[in-house]
Amino acid sequence: MSSKAKEQPKVAIQRRSRVVGVVITQLVEQVPAGKSTPDFIRKPMAMTVNEGKRAFFKAIVDGEPKPSVTWGRNKGAVNGSEEFQMRYDEKSKEYILEIPYAKMDLADIYKCFATNEYGTAVCSATLKIIKGEVQVHNGMLSESQQDFRSMLKKTAVVTRKKQLPPQKEGELDPKLWELLLSARKKDYQKICLDFGVTDFRWLLKRLNQMKKERADEQAKVVENLENVKQIEVKPNGRAEFSLDMTLLDRNSKIYLYKDGNMIPYGNDEKSKIRLQKRGTKYCFSIKDPQPEDAGLYQVDVGDINVLSTDFQVPAVEFVDKIKDAKALENNNATFQCVLSTPLNGITWSMLDSSLEDGDKYEMTVSEDKLVHTLTIKNCGKADHGEYYAIAGTTSCSASLAVEADPNAHKGLKGKKAEDDLAKTALEQKSQTEDKEEKDALQNGQNDSGGKIVAGSSKETNITKYFQYCNLLTLTVAGLGVQFVSGLSDITTNIGGRAELCCKLSTENSQGKWYKNGKLLTSEDGHKIIKDGANHKLIIDCCQKDDVAMYRFEADGRKSEAKLNIQDPPKIDTNALGEFTKPVIVKAGEIAKWKLLFSGGEPMNIQWYKDDDELLPALNVKIEKSSTHSKLRLAKCQRKDSGEVKIKIKNEYGTTEAISKLIVLDKPTPPQGPVDIIESAVTSVEFKWKPPKDNGGRPVTNYMIERQQVGRNKWSNLGEISGNAPVYRDSGVDPGRRYCYRIRAKNSEGISDYLQTEDISAGVLRYPGAPSAPKVVSAVKDCISLKWCAPCDTGGTTIMGYNLEKRKKGTNYWSLVNQGGPIKGLTHGVKDVIEGAAYEFRVSAINLSGPGDPSIPCDTVFAREPMKAPGKVTDLKVTSSDYTTLSLAWTKIKEVKGSHGDAQGYYVEIRPTESPEWTRCNTLPITPTTYTVHGLKAMAAYWVRVIATNYGGDGEPRGFDKPIIAMPPPVRPKFKDRNIKSFVVVRSGNTICLNIPFEASPLPEVSWLKDGISVGKHVTITSSDKGTQMLIPMSERSDSGVYTIVVKNLVGQESLNVEIRVTDDPKPPGPVALDQIVPGTVTLSWAPSPDEKKDDRLHYIVSRRDTFKRTWKTVAESLFNNKFTVVDIVPGREYHFRVFAKNDMGHSVPSVSPAFEIQKEREKFTVNMPPTKPLDFSSPPSFIKPLRQRTPPEGYECHMSCAVKGNPAPRVTWYRDNVSLNTNANYYISNVCGVCSLLILRVGAKDSGEYKVVIENGRGIAESSMMLNVRV
Repeated sequence: MSSKAKEQPKVAIQRRSRVVGVVITQLVEQVPAGKSTPDFIRKPMAMTVNEGKRAFFKAIVDGEPKPSVTWGRNKGAVNGSEEFQMRYDEKSKEYILEIPYAKMDLADIYKCFATNEYGTAVCSATLKIIKGEVQVHNGMLSESQQDFRSMLKKTAVVTRKKQLPPQKEGELDPKLWELLLSARKKDYQKICLDFGVTDFRWLLKRLNQMKKERADEQAKVVENLENVKQIEVKPNGRAEFSLDMTLLDRNSKIYLYKDGNMIPYGNDEKSKIRLQKRGTKYCFSIKDPQPEDAGLYQVDVGDINVLSTDFQVPAVEFVDKIKDAKALENNNATFQCVLSTPLNGITWSMLDSSLEDGDKYEMTVSEDKLVHTLTIKNCGKADHGEYYAIAGTTSCSASLAVEADPNAHKGLKGKKAEDDLAKTALEQKSQTEDKEEKDALQNGQNDSGGKIVAGSSKETNITKYFQYCNLLTLTVAGLGVQFVSGLSDITTNIGGRAELCCKLSTENSQGKWYKNGKLLTSEDGHKIIKDGANHKLIIDCCQKDDVAMYRFEADGRKSEAKLNIQDPPKIDTNALGEFTKPVIVKAGEIAKWKLLFSGGEPMNIQWYKDDDELLPALNVKIEKSSTHSKLRLAKCQRKDSGEVKIKIKNEYGTTEAISKLIVLDKPTPPQGPVDIIESAVTSVEFKWKPPKDNGGRPVTNYMIERQQVGRNKWSNLGEISGNAPVYRDSGVDPGRRYCYRIRAKNSEGISDYLQTEDISAGVLRYPGAPSAPKVVSAVKDCISLKWCAPCDTGGTTIMGYNLEKRKKGTNYWSLVNQGGPIKGLTHGVKDVIEGAAYEFRVSAINLSGPGDPSIPCDTVFAREPMKAPGKVTDLKVTSSDYTTLSLAWTKIKEVKGSHGDAQGYYVEIRPTESPEWTRCNTLPITPTTYTVHGLKAMAAYWVRVIATNYGGDGEPRGFDKPIIAMPPPVRPKFKDRNIKSFVVVRSGNTICLNIPFEASPLPEVSWLKDGISVGKHVTITSSDKGTQMLIPMSERSDSGVYTIVVKNLVGQESLNVEIRVTDDPKPPGPVALDQIVPGTVTLSWAPSPDEKKDDRLHYIVSRRDTFKRTWKTVAESLFNNKFTVVDIVPGREYHFRVFAKNDMGHSVPSVSPAFEIQKEREKFTVNMPPTKPLDFSSPPSFIKPLRQRTPPEGYECHMSCAVKGNPAPRVTWYRDNVSLNTNANYYISNVCGVCSLLILRVGAKDSGEYKVVIENGRGIAESSMMLNVRV
């Protein structure tokens, strides 16, 4: 610490930071000059991650001297823990705290401290960890917002979008097509330049086809989509892209993807990515964009893409920023900047909107793409303000001040000003001519295949030439009279009024008018008016000879303008009145039209019939001239009736006239079918429909002919009025069949005939049965009944009805109406006995006689009305399921003076959301039980029972609470206890898991893979009995632990099934042999290509020697690529094989070269050295200590180490300081100093600290490791 800082007393002054949420504490009273307290340039941001994922916090600090950064948390320490990694990134100047594996207990508030000798800065950030779930962004509903019915449906959230195909050699990048599909046409060039495509016109045909296909897909979810804007960085620092969209379903989910991965978004200002919705406009914005935010952003509605935009963050800076500028009104203003890196284009913007290249703004880029220029044309007061240049995420700004032109509407003084203005005008003229010449050349190439079309803009060039001459005349003139406003070219129609006017700077000056250089006077037929400083030349009725160049001169000042006369087509008024009258002709005749008109040539004349153009043909003759046109249609038919139109067009305009053609003809035949109204013994009556086309004239009569079936003669029955298409034939013979022909007649002729089917006359056709009689009232001496007429009258009029009665329990029916048929539909029966029970039936009578009787009515008693029954008692639900509901109650007994006996019951239900009751049984039921069918699963219903008798319905009895259509509640449970928890499937085969369960009410079933929702390629089918997962073509990526969660209102149950998708392993690489220790050989091999894909893949080593010709396995369950084989006998040749093994089986072996240790045979001599006592003892030590392991649950775990020592040390294994040497659950071995411990099926209970302790007389040593089992 500096001496100056030591001299100052310690204080604690709270200071304000430039970053919200940062607290700065100053530890000295005054900070020396050039020094500063720590502060955050960028503070750590709050994070929400899934359990098991990586989490990190980043911070950038400054201060002088450079502060030191430390991290902390509320619920524990950060330093010294293996769960946290702290580092400093020199490139980005970021301090990073990383959590490689997020656990639930690490969710906390983390703090970052920046400290130097003058103070401390601290800020905090929250880490949230979601357990076994996928974070749901604001575009999706939370679980609390879903109703119970929607919980029953399976919803899978796709967290990864299908990737774009890779770019093939010689083809365009698919990313370019994706961007062009969402871009506006004006953005095509900019996007193509980013991909190195300079000419994109050849792409348009394929692009338009792709856009149609994309539009068809979008039409499934979007009603309207427009105003799609690509991503741009705005002056406020946010990157924005937007679109106007009307959804077909307002509840559709909107997803946002970055480079194919779904990313969350919010709707508040604190969100990194924010969605703002205003009406139909959806605007996405990225807060504080950084280089890592670059990528392809895609917006999907459901699984349909509606927008794609590429966000690029180039490493660029402004070498020269734009400067403040001033400009006079109607002049141009320019902003220019220089970049450090070439870019095809940058964004020019004002505070509230981006600027686009066009008539108002011109944006140019230099050839090296470093210099970018914005030109604002014809500046006005509205252009005053702040302008921004934005390149990547870097921006600069400058202001534009627009001032009034002091020389506006005044003469310019001084020779220099005149020369400058003349020079400017000449330059402008030259540029304009060059541009017009270039345009003419381009148009000529486009229209004539590369040839220059001369004369197409001659008149325009002449006009512009005179305008420039006027400008030069104004600018180079001396002092004196000046033109405040000069003449302007005008255009008028022939016969119209033209007015040329100008204004001088003084009222005292007299001027003269010239036409093509000839002086004009009032005697020439033109009006010359002087009104103060205003001078006018008026031509009242313009003709073609008035086309000329007109000039006004005053005191040596000149102004010229050209008068153009147009001659659009005009139709003669009298001829038009005659033309618009309908042309009426008879069929086969000729229709003619003629129309007189005038106008400038050439004229294009077209005739139309019902909007179809008429062309000369056999029956169509067209004559055309400069003053009239004729149309002649020969052999007109009725179908030719319609609208006739003539369209006359020249270069000055278009006019139309409409007439109508009516072709008269005989009517079409009358329309069938013929309906028989009555078919009696002596008469037949039938009707038909009028003709579809009356031929242009009303139908006056119908002509009727008759033929008896079996004869050839047709007899004429006469004519009837055309007003009513009905005929009654009274001259038929009983029992015979007749056929009729009907013709329509108008003033133009008689139609073809309509022939009827055979109609029978005189056949006895009895009426059908009426409806069952209903009891209106019943007393002791009279019973009143009513009924409805039969639908089938038998072809004749109903003459009356017969009413019959019988006593209950008898079979004899007696006629009630002894005096004749009953004419009406009601009758009172008085011939009854008090207290007796009766049934009644009725039959209809027509000309043929009485028909079949109706079904009997309900039994009715001849007695005074009885009282309605009371409420049912003991109403209860006996059983229920998702579609039915069973009820039971107690029968009502009669209580005199209170209520009557119940003769039946009605059951009524009402959904809770509906105010209307629905009766389940149309007729009363006598049993006291009833089952209601057809209910909706999990729907709530109000239920009631009503007793009824002849006295009416009683009061209803219902329940206090609505009844839910569901079985009794059952907590979810899985029924099949033999479900495999581990399944191995060969890659490419179908995976089909059927999980039966029992639950009530209907549960919500969800499938998770490794804690995340399954992908879209997985088909989930669920019912009330079970659920099924189907993957038609499995891949290795489908391996994992699948969790089935069944949840309802009663509880929740889950089941884990591990699926391993694999294939026959590929063999390991070549086997190498190395002898390090005599009597041993070390095998090493390259790993199998499947080792990275399959964490359960291991290796097996076998050997064969010349002594024993059989293969023997010497090692298995090897998870490394090296093994030492012991007990190698010299003089024998050994061969080794290495297999790769996984859950599917063995691979093809990799065979090693032959290995042999030569047995040396020498003459045996014994040299006895002098004996000398030696001490070979040594303390125990580890050649290879234990290594950290994290095996998956349920798999084998193999731990090993290599030791040495003399005498051989004693080896003891411990777990959590408990000896394992006598534990039968562990397989412990010690071969030549290689100590191994094998756990056949590791579980969560095996997690802990494992330690090996070796000891002999010379000392003791130990090695330990932590075993973490992945669940």
